[in-house]
Amino acid sequence: MIPILLGCVAQTLLVLGLAPGINGLIKGLKARLQTRDGPPLWQGYADLAKWLRKRQVYSAHASWVSRVAPVVSFAAILCAGLLVTTLARQAPLGLSGDLIAFVYLLVLARFATALGGLDAGGAFGGMGSSREMAISALAEPVLLLALFSLAARAGGSSLTQMVATAPGLGSASSLLTFAALYVVLIAETGRIPVDNPDTHLELTMVHEGMILEASGPDLALYHWGAMVKQLLLFGLLVDLFLPWGLAAAGEGAGAVALSALLYLLKIGVLATAVAVTETAMAKLRIFRVPDLMGTAFALALLGLAAGPALHA
Repeated sequence: MIPILLGCVAQTLLVLGLAPGINGLIKGLKARLQTRDGPPLWQGYADLAKWLRKRQVYSAHASWVSRVAPVVSFAAILCAGLLVTTLARQAPLGLSGDLIAFVYLLVLARFATALGGLDAGGAFGGMGSSREMAISALAEPVLLLALFSLAARAGGSSLTQMVATAPGLGSASSLLTFAALYVVLIAETGRIPVDNPDTHLELTMVHEGMILEASGPDLALYHWGAMVKQLLLFGLLVDLFLPWGLAAAGEGAGAVALSALLYLLKIGVLATAVAVTETAMAKLRIFRVPDLMGTAFALALLGLAAGPALHA
C-alpha cells in the first residue's frame, strides 16, 4: 500500500512540475520556427504563480458550478495521470480496464470545463463550450478505436499491459494507429489546425472561450490542467509506440535516471513535431474539423483491420 501511495505522489508531482515546461518548450519552438522571439521556457510557471496570487472574481450570473468546475476538471486530469506510465513500465494505479477509465476521466474534465463556461452566462463561454463538445464528440470515438486496436493486440485493456506489449512503429498497423492518435492529440490539446491556443479572437477560440470568465486560482487550475492533459497524451503516445527505456520494477536509481532522460528526449521530439505542425498549417474552419477527424477515424479503423490480433 505504501509503495503505491508513494508512486502516486511521485507521478503527480512529476506531471505537475513538468507540464508547464513542455508547454513553454512548444511555444518557444514555434517562435523560433516563425523567426520571432518567443517566451522563455519558464513563462508557464510564472503565469501560474501570477494567477494563483490574484483575487478570485465571479460573474454576477455564476452559481456554485463556476466554483466547483475548475477543481473537478483539475482533479479528474490528475487521476487520469495515475493510469499512465511515465518513467516505469507499471502505472501507479494500473488496473484492468483502465483504458476506458483514462478516456472517461478526460471526458469528465472536459464536461466540467464546458459546464463552467456555460454557467458564467457569457456569450463566448457558451460558444466555446458548444464547440468543445462538438469536437469531443468527433475526437473521443477515434481515441477509443485507436486504443482498442492496441488493446486487441495486447490481449487486455490495461494501459500498463499495452505498454508492455507495445509493437513500436515497425508495422503498417502501428503507423496507421499512431497517425490517428497524433490527430487526436492535436484536437484534444487544442492545437492548430483544430484550435489556436494563443488567440482570444471570439470567432475562432474554443478552449479559451470556455475559460474567458475565469480568474485567479480558477484560471490557474484550468490552464494547469490543460498543460497536464497535454503531457499525459504526449506520454501515452511515446510509451505506446516508443516504449524502450522504461525502468522495470525493482531496478535502481540508475535505471530510473536513464528512463527519465529518455522520457524527456521522446517528449521533446514529439513537442517539436507539434510545433512544426502548428507552424506549417493554418487553422481550419470549424466546419472542416469533422473532415479531419473523419480521416483520423479511417486511419484508426485501418490500423485495427491491419492488426495481427484480428487475423489470429
